[in-house]
Amino acid sequence: MSTSSPEAVKKLLENMQTDLRSLSMECKKKFPPVKEAAESGIVKIKTIAARNMDILAALKENSSEVVQPFLMGCGTKEPKITQLCLAAIQRLMSHEVVSEAAAGNIINMLWQLMENGLEELKLLQTVLVLLTTNTVVHDEVLSKAIVLCFRLHFTKDNITNNTAAATVRQVVTVVFERMVAEDDRFKGIVEQPPPVQGNTNRRSVSTLRPSAKDAYMLFQDLCQLVNADAPYWLVGMTEMTRTFGLELLESVLNDFPGVFLQHQEFSFLLKERVCPLVIKLFSPNIKFRQGSSSASPAPVEKPYFPICMRLLRVVSVLIKHFYSLLVTECEIFLSLLVKFLDGEKPQWLRAVAVESVHRLCVQPHLLRSFCQSYDMKQHSTKVFRDIVNALGSFIQSLFIVPNTSSTASVSAPAGSSGSGAQGTAQGTPGTGGVSGNLTTQAAFEYRGTWIPLMTVSVQGSAKATYLEMLDKVEPPSIPEGYAMSVAFSALLDLVRGITSMIERELAVEEETATEFREAHPDREWQPQADVQRGNSYIDKIKSHLVWEEMVNACWCGLLAALSLLLDASTDETATENILKAELTMASLCGRLGLVTPRDAFITAICKAYSIQGQNVQIISPSSESHQQVVAVGQPLTAQPQGTVVLTAKNIQCMRTLLNLAHCHGAVLGTSWQLVLATLQHLVWILGLKPGLGGALKPGRAVEGPSTVLTTAVMTDLPVIANILSRLFESSQYLDDVSLHHLINALCSLSLEAMEMAYGNNKEPSLFAVAKLLETGLVNMDRIEILWRPLTGHLLEVCQHPNSRMREWGAEALTALIKAGLAYKHDPPLSQNQRLQLLLLNPLKELSNVLHADIRQKQLESVLQILQSQGDSLGPGWPLVLGVIGAIRNDQGESLIRTAFQCLQLVVTDFLPTMPCTCLQIVVDVAGSFGLQNQELNISLTSIGLLWNISDYFFQRGEAITHELEREEEALQKQALERGETLNRPFHPAPPFDCLWLCLYAKLGELCVDPRPAVRKSAGQTMFSTIAAHGTLLQQPTWHIVVWKVLFHLLDCVRTSSTTADKEKIESGGGNILIHHSRDTAEKQWAETWVLTLAGVARIFNTRRYLLQQLGDFFEAWEVLLNHIQSAALSKNNEVSLAALKSFQEILQIVTPVKDSDKAGDALAAMGVPPVLIDPLSASGPGRPLVRSDSLVERLTRYNGAELQAPPPGEESALEDSALWWSAWNTWYRTGTDSTRPPIGLTEKLSFIPSQPFLTALIQIFPALYQHIKANFSMEDLKKLGVILHGAVSVPISSDASPFILPSYTEAVLTSLQEAVHTALDVLQKAICVGPENLQVMYPAIFEQLLLFVEFSCKPPQYGRMETKHVANAKYNQAEWVALNYVPFAERSLEVVVDLYHKTACHKAVINEKVLQNIIKTLRIPLGLKYACPSESTWKLAVLSLLKVLSIGLPVARQHASSGKFETMWPELANAFEDFLFTKSTPPDNLSIQEFQKNEAIDVEVVQLISTEILPFANFIPKDFVGQIMAMLNKGSIHSQSPSFTEAEIDVRMREEFSKVCFETLLQFSFSNKVSTPQEGYISRMALSVLLKRSQDVLRRYVEDERLSGRCPLPRQQVTEIIFVLKAISTLMDSLKKTQPENVDGNTWAQVIALYPTLVECITCSSSEVSSALKDALGPFKDFMQPPVSKVQNGES
Repeated sequence: MSTSSPEAVKKLLENMQTDLRSLSMECKKKFPPVKEAAESGIVKIKTIAARNMDILAALKENSSEVVQPFLMGCGTKEPKITQLCLAAIQRLMSHEVVSEAAAGNIINMLWQLMENGLEELKLLQTVLVLLTTNTVVHDEVLSKAIVLCFRLHFTKDNITNNTAAATVRQVVTVVFERMVAEDDRFKGIVEQPPPVQGNTNRRSVSTLRPSAKDAYMLFQDLCQLVNADAPYWLVGMTEMTRTFGLELLESVLNDFPGVFLQHQEFSFLLKERVCPLVIKLFSPNIKFRQGSSSASPAPVEKPYFPICMRLLRVVSVLIKHFYSLLVTECEIFLSLLVKFLDGEKPQWLRAVAVESVHRLCVQPHLLRSFCQSYDMKQHSTKVFRDIVNALGSFIQSLFIVPNTSSTASVSAPAGSSGSGAQGTAQGTPGTGGVSGNLTTQAAFEYRGTWIPLMTVSVQGSAKATYLEMLDKVEPPSIPEGYAMSVAFSALLDLVRGITSMIERELAVEEETATEFREAHPDREWQPQADVQRGNSYIDKIKSHLVWEEMVNACWCGLLAALSLLLDASTDETATENILKAELTMASLCGRLGLVTPRDAFITAICKAYSIQGQNVQIISPSSESHQQVVAVGQPLTAQPQGTVVLTAKNIQCMRTLLNLAHCHGAVLGTSWQLVLATLQHLVWILGLKPGLGGALKPGRAVEGPSTVLTTAVMTDLPVIANILSRLFESSQYLDDVSLHHLINALCSLSLEAMEMAYGNNKEPSLFAVAKLLETGLVNMDRIEILWRPLTGHLLEVCQHPNSRMREWGAEALTALIKAGLAYKHDPPLSQNQRLQLLLLNPLKELSNVLHADIRQKQLESVLQILQSQGDSLGPGWPLVLGVIGAIRNDQGESLIRTAFQCLQLVVTDFLPTMPCTCLQIVVDVAGSFGLQNQELNISLTSIGLLWNISDYFFQRGEAITHELEREEEALQKQALERGETLNRPFHPAPPFDCLWLCLYAKLGELCVDPRPAVRKSAGQTMFSTIAAHGTLLQQPTWHIVVWKVLFHLLDCVRTSSTTADKEKIESGGGNILIHHSRDTAEKQWAETWVLTLAGVARIFNTRRYLLQQLGDFFEAWEVLLNHIQSAALSKNNEVSLAALKSFQEILQIVTPVKDSDKAGDALAAMGVPPVLIDPLSASGPGRPLVRSDSLVERLTRYNGAELQAPPPGEESALEDSALWWSAWNTWYRTGTDSTRPPIGLTEKLSFIPSQPFLTALIQIFPALYQHIKANFSMEDLKKLGVILHGAVSVPISSDASPFILPSYTEAVLTSLQEAVHTALDVLQKAICVGPENLQVMYPAIFEQLLLFVEFSCKPPQYGRMETKHVANAKYNQAEWVALNYVPFAERSLEVVVDLYHKTACHKAVINEKVLQNIIKTLRIPLGLKYACPSESTWKLAVLSLLKVLSIGLPVARQHASSGKFETMWPELANAFEDFLFTKSTPPDNLSIQEFQKNEAIDVEVVQLISTEILPFANFIPKDFVGQIMAMLNKGSIHSQSPSFTEAEIDVRMREEFSKVCFETLLQFSFSNKVSTPQEGYISRMALSVLLKRSQDVLRRYVEDERLSGRCPLPRQQVTEIIFVLKAISTLMDSLKKTQPENVDGNTWAQVIALYPTLVECITCSSSEVSSALKDALGPFKDFMQPPVSKVQNGES
């Protein structure tokens, strides 16, 4: 409830009336005037209340009167009344109804009471109420009131003293508060400038307002009093203490600094009065005076604790608030403070001084001002530096000087705080309690000096203990360690304050800069004048200078002190704080760019870790008692000696270092080296090993006998490892320059480690390498700036001889490359080729490292890169392929295998994603894998890859062409600009074709590899690709393919084959057996030659049209034929035969494919249609050559894909005769050379061509002939004959004979003979349908065939070689066996007959006496008859003769007149003679049936004579007819062979033959009509011969019969006589039927002359003869009549 509310007023009035009544009652007896005054006072109050609206105002007006009764009451000096009155007065005061006059009265009255020593406490209360409730008391009244309080302060009564002291303090405060309030009221009003302050009259304060004036007077007098001078204003002071005065001064200065700063008058007081006073009192020799009366005597000779302590408090306040006013004075104060820390000063003085310094240390802005005002001025004391240094020396002195008065802490009663002594103003100061064991207490220990550490104040506030001991008169005892603790706190607060202040300001500056950059990204930020913040560029520079000066001033002192403390600290927390201070300083120096101090602090931390460089110091034994040892290990040096002990403190230092590097990495710069070296050492001792991504993992590494880790540190290891990793992770927040510092430091650290690892295979320190990796991984977003130094160094590491070092270098490098490629860069790698190549380049560089393990790592990472980023490599492909292809034969299998895996992956998955320009590299790389000789399977598989690549080219042909041509244009342009020519392989060809050519060239190289399997595979692949994809090439490119690829390959293969080694190769290692057909290099090369030749031929065949359009096709054709010829003539059956197959192929002859054909299978396996492969297996009799006369038909028989039928009109192109004649010449040369028999006696070694070869050779002719027949001349025919004859004459080796020869009994032709016939057959058919002029060749063909016919009787000779008859050959001996030529000769004979049948009438055949030749040739077998090698021969010969004659005789008769056949007749007669009356005897084992069959043949011959010759006797020469007749005569009379047994005689006599002869004779004896004299002549001649023969037989019989007596005649003679008798009876029948005029007279005479001879025979003993005789004699009866006339039998 406020004092002015109606209720309060009413209450006040009532209370006043009550008080007055009480007063009146009390004074009624003793003091009547008082009573009256009281009563009139009641009336007065009532009146006021009744008359006035504003009662309080009225009361105040009349307050003098209202107060009067009470004042009078006080005057009675009666305690009761006085108390009542004072209470009433206080009530009025509290309602503010006391006027100035009344107040003056009240004060006077109180003064009197005071002088009388009454109600002292009540007085103080009243004064206080009066002064605090209102402002009516001024000037002298006020001063009187204040003096009153002072006077009461110095009474004897303790309570009064203390109350008065409190009241004085409050009153002083009130006075200044009034002034502040007054200033506030006048704030807005402009005043005239105060007149210049003069020094003349110090009390001239006319310029001040009332309250200010009071305050001024009060303060001035306080100074006077402290200075022991008389006051000006506080009149009536009797005594004063300096301590109290100083306390009051301090409180005013501390509570109202504004007053002094705003009013010049007060500032003047401060400068002129306070400072000199303080300086004067500071003098230790000062005499202490205490006003007029003397209080406790002060010792003069030494400083006085209460004064000194209060002075220091005042100084603290002055410095804190008025530094800006009192710059010079403060310099003096601070210098004094520093002096007080001296060792010679009393202990308590140093303690208080240290507390004061601490107070300064928590005010960084103040410190900054010191620095600006003193340290940065030229001729000024370096105050700030001195303070810091003094603190440092102070700490050092505590350790050095044994503390004599340090008993307090030990003797203090235990039981106060255990953590450390904390003295406070209320408690007992200095009772430092130590509970329990000494070592547990936080303390510092250095060289035996042990100083405990206490908690003195909360961090950042200087809570003093001794500066607060205002009640102490004697200096207190200081506990041991207190001063140290304060100094320690001061140091820490100093560091904390400075750094946080500077960092805050730096942060603000950076923020401004950032905002500016965001607003104007194009301009560079300059600290411009910044109106809002009121700081300009110059300020900025100044502030930077100040900060640098502050750091420069303090770092040495700080570092010295902190290092010492760190060394001495035994407490974890203290250590932590010290390290933190060093860390913050290091960071600050770094931020300000002060390198030396930064490095110094970092070095200090590193030293504290007990390592400097590589020189490890063992922690001194003195401190070991307090240091927990956590690890023992070997030092990281080249020659480790001794061991290193790590203590818990070392680990703490470690953590600080980590923290430093982690949070302040950006400012470390070159100090990284120190930090990292230290960390490396720690990691080494703790045995952390690098793991994935470079993170360190605990793993026991240094297997020294002395390595020990305690469990404490073991549990910490993962944490340390983690922090280490985080440290390098945080490098991503460093700016580029700092990052470079870090990388450089790591590199040089790594170089040291490399140095150390040289020459021994001990475990190296991998810290630097691992951390380089980790740093690289986290800075992927700006990898470009650090890539070169990073990878450059790691590449060096990769070449290190120490395998572990090397392995990690490679691990780091490859991990970085993989991460770099996988990272999502901005822009992405696909758009930043430069970066991609930069990333891949080190991978390529690794190829130069010779160590296999590194290459293995490199290739493994290539594999991983392909698997993860293969799709996006783009321009990086050449590099990657370069790495894969950098294989060498000396690199060992596993490397090659890994590299090859990469290549396989590339070919299977990535061909479509790579730029087409890289495809050529892929081909080269695949080729190089084919050529390596470490691993055959890889070579073979790589050839398969080349096949896959070619397929890819084929499928994507258009796209590739398009891209390559674009690229080509660009290159062309560049080349033009530079004025160079474009240089790439196979240049004139278009780029896509060049790609193919590179592929073919690679395969070509592989085709001449030393390993047969590779050659084979490469050859098959090459020809298959050309066959499958050759269509893609442009026509001119084919020229290169033919000459540079195919012919080049053929040359190489031919050379290699002809020079190959003939030594037998032992089985190919291991269990591989080599087939005998491949057991020499020569044989293996032979296979290659075969494959190559076949392949080239096939290409020529399938691409004939394409190639023919090339200008030099004819030359190419010649070269190819030359190759075929040289292969065909090579002394290797396999090659020569294959050459012929190729020859056949290019002539486009197709033979049926035999399953057994190897080449076919191999190619079929590769997917090449087998149609084109001509195995030319020997075609047996049932296998005629497939031939078609229409070219187009033949072409379409190859499948359509292989050959397109030529457009109409181009057929002639294939018929180009020059090509075919060239082929014919090749064939002829090959044939001649291969069939030419060896000259002279040959040794075993001479090479004899095989049958399949010869067969194939001959089989080529028919097809070839089709194309050359137009100009085929007689000359050529003769050449052919030579070859055919030669081929047939070649013998076979006995070991091959079972496979080629039919068993001897079968009459089968070998395929060679079959081929020869086919060749001739083709010829004769061609002549048959050809023009006239060809027919002159018939005789030549006959001649050839007849030669072959002769083979049946006399096999041909092959040179002078001895051949055995096949029946006698032994298969297992290396002999030569002649073939069985009989079937061949017989087939030839059949052909002759057949051909003669067709051509008998041809002019040439007649002119060339072919018939005669046939007969002449047939005479040989006919003459030999039974002596022929084969019985069938003479039978065939005779049948052929019959056939030929049946055709030829009519022709001969026709041309009788021309004389062309004259020589034939004798030949024919001889042939008949030789055959019918052969000299050879039939074999003994001939059966009767056989004999009869043979006789039937003889009969046939005679029948031919009777039908074809004798009837035309008139066209036939007489000699010939005579010969025939003689022959018939000879045949008709039995010729006997004496060897016949009696049983056989019947048959063997050839009775049938004789009979036929006889009948023929007879037949021609009586021709029914004689058409020509010639015929008649034949008849007569025949008859005469017959009769003569009969006469002879009969006579001989009669004689023999007579001579034999009783003995029977031989069977055959009896038979003969019977036959003659039968003949006679037949003759008689004939004569009977014949016209008499046809019979010659001589004939009759001869017939009749027989009669007597017949009669002679009657006496014979044989019954058979008798019956025959009877038949013969019977017919004579018809002639037994005399002739009618003589004329009838005349001559005719």
